[in-house]
Amino acid sequence: MSGHAQLMWDEAVTGYDFGPDHPMNPVRLDLTRSLVRAFALDRRIETVAAGRAGDSTLRLVHRQDYIDAVRAVSADPGSADGSYGLGTMDDPAFAGMHEVSALIAGQSVGAAEAVWRGDALHAVNFAGGLHHAMPGAAAGFCVYNDASLAIARLLELGAERVAYVDVDVHHGDGVQAAFWDDPRVLTVSLHEHPRTLFPGTGWPEETGGDAAPGSAVNVALPAGTGDGGWLRAFHAVVPELLAEFRPQVLVTQHGADTHFEDPLAHLAVSLDAQRAVQLACHDLAHAYADGRWVALGGGGYAVVEVVPRSWTHLVGIAAGAPVEPTAEVPQEWRQEVFAKTRMPGPRRMTDGRWPVSWADWDAGYDPADRLDQAVLAARRAVFPLRGLLA
Repeated sequence: MSGHAQLMWDEAVTGYDFGPDHPMNPVRLDLTRSLVRAFALDRRIETVAAGRAGDSTLRLVHRQDYIDAVRAVSADPGSADGSYGLGTMDDPAFAGMHEVSALIAGQSVGAAEAVWRGDALHAVNFAGGLHHAMPGAAAGFCVYNDASLAIARLLELGAERVAYVDVDVHHGDGVQAAFWDDPRVLTVSLHEHPRTLFPGTGWPEETGGDAAPGSAVNVALPAGTGDGGWLRAFHAVVPELLAEFRPQVLVTQHGADTHFEDPLAHLAVSLDAQRAVQLACHDLAHAYADGRWVALGGGGYAVVEVVPRSWTHLVGIAAGAPVEPTAEVPQEWRQEVFAKTRMPGPRRMTDGRWPVSWADWDAGYDPADRLDQAVLAARRAVFPLRGLLA
């Protein structure tokens, strides 16, 4: 197996654009790509543009009537009336919507194929991670569920165990739904509690369908959770599950919207903690999945301050050339940020919290602590179903 990494990128993914007033501004993808270049990471990782996912691939997860509906509003955005979740506040219709959504899906499917076939050990598609799209509906800024499609393609190619770990601030509901009854896929989501955030799902009691008990894991974190709690929860749940499940491939989703500056959610996580989890996912892939790692982007609406730095760290880690938190952001990138956004742009690749630390779960827990209650709820709901001690 080749040890090198691939970055999936086609300039056209920046056409995934819901309009000037929508939080998901595609400048976040453009700026991430240019920050990767500014750190010369493109010399350490092969850049590959995969083709659009065709209907037969999209049908691995999505219904044909939904694909047809996306194609119709893509050709005539004015016809969107909210049916199939298209033409809503979250998912306004735009010209070319089908083509660019299928292109983003194609990058994630291509990443999965490259890793499964051994063309790359790690593959990153930071334009992907659109985890809210359902088999028959758009939702939460997501049209086609590229994460689910990547997993479905792995299964189609013969994978028997795929683990999906989602650290976006929002519940990975679409991926959970796609594999609810499939014991070959373990979905783990750490997210802000559904009481306080869209999509209102991801309760610890959601543990998989009758055909796959214990295949869905949900850690619902209290609003306000910061670095120490977030990392404590991750390490209290994810490594043990992966050690038991022994995935052949690890697929991870790295929405940057857990950050304390994100305008749409209420966690208080730093860039440095996000980097720590990216490193942990890399190490877990090597510990339990022979290094096979597909890493996706996701949410993130602090489009200048947070997203480009977070995902550049992700690309560096996948490339085997991690960017040091102390590194200064290259001046030419900050000039580009100002030219495109009239914002100054961050100066360093850290929030000043590196190295981040957390209290290890094995050292004991406090049943009166809200974060520990969230971890306990997840462990008690699912660990016994997997033969693990809660």
